[in-house]
Amino acid sequence: MLSLVVPITALLVGVSLLLLGSGLLNTLLAIRGGMEGYADNTMGIIMSGYFFGFFIGTFIALPLIQRVGHIRTFACCAAVAACSVLLHEISVHPITWLLLRVMTGAVLVILYTVIESWLNAQTNGPQRGRVFAVYMAVNLGSLALAQQLLRLGSAETFLLFAVSAILISVSLVPITLTRMNQPEVSVVPRLKISAIFRISPVAVAGALLSGLAMGGFWGMGAIYAGRIGMDHNGVATFMSCAILGGALFQLPLGRYSDTHDRRKVLAAVAALAAVAACLLWGTSLFGNWVLIAAALYGGFAFAVYPVSVAMLMDDIEPEDILSGASSLLFLHGVGAAIGPALAGQLMSLTGYQALTLYFVVMQLILCLYAVQNLQRSKAVPSDHPAHFVPMVRTTPTALEMLPDEEPANTEEETPKEEEVTGRI
Repeated sequence: MLSLVVPITALLVGVSLLLLGSGLLNTLLAIRGGMEGYADNTMGIIMSGYFFGFFIGTFIALPLIQRVGHIRTFACCAAVAACSVLLHEISVHPITWLLLRVMTGAVLVILYTVIESWLNAQTNGPQRGRVFAVYMAVNLGSLALAQQLLRLGSAETFLLFAVSAILISVSLVPITLTRMNQPEVSVVPRLKISAIFRISPVAVAGALLSGLAMGGFWGMGAIYAGRIGMDHNGVATFMSCAILGGALFQLPLGRYSDTHDRRKVLAAVAALAAVAACLLWGTSLFGNWVLIAAALYGGFAFAVYPVSVAMLMDDIEPEDILSGASSLLFLHGVGAAIGPALAGQLMSLTGYQALTLYFVVMQLILCLYAVQNLQRSKAVPSDHPAHFVPMVRTTPTALEMLPDEEPANTEEETPKEEEVTGRI
């Protein structure tokens, strides 16, 4: 493993620093917005701006990289991202913050594209699964640790904005000093949504509804934690628990789905996520119990999207895997862009506990749709041609790191795990 990681250390350090800075900023803005007296619907729209910018950035990333190269692109966008962080503190106004969130989302997706395309180019087929697993660990670990940086100071001061900007700026160092050759970049096409809906309607519903739910979580989760009386340290722990729960639950739930009808598994996971959201409401006034509920909700909710992708992979032709997964990522992104604004509007109209109700509704819609689909069609065999792998939700370029499937051995009832690498 060491010989695998050392050549890509610069990329992993760079993305870790980048995620520490951006993860801190996301939660910091939620807290600071509450201090400034912004209404929940206003904060929802502001936080949706990030995902809207993320969507825009996917169309800019590859042309920019092809024009000036990976290192120059990274340097340019990291500088813009760091400036954007500081401008949030210099100009504290809802419209300014909305525009800055759009800009931040756009440049961050370009930064992720640079790193992910580089990681993909540095690994061959047999190594991709391990590289993807390391990248997942760095991604979720950095996001969880970023929440704890809130303990360094008050959201009312300039310090935390400065820390976020410094981390994003320092991510330039390992990337610009690397001696690795800059790779060629390729466009990951998308299948038409109508086509993949005909192939796997539950997977499409899972991607969209997961985006709506997770967008609401990333945009409004910290605000909810503050509304139930948590201080800055408590908000940091709340968010970290949800992220770590998502990291721990994905693999066992996904592996379980490899041996069962994924529609049943997705219905069960969504139902359990809805129950966990109810626990968030029920434990919100009972101190640390809400942290356990947050971990449970994150554990189940984070698994919905990768199980949905695995479901599509079971039914799609091998040559369409990247384009199909890219389409689901697009749907997830659309949902994530709408989620914070929708959740924020509900919270503004009916109170902060509307966020837990929002989670319950999104998950139950998915659960009921999966059950309805099961009743209308035959159960599928439990021996799936594709195996689950935990999934990052950054750019289509990350999908190219997916390990290649080995042909199944028809003489054996069940392929050996080491002979079939994971496909999400």
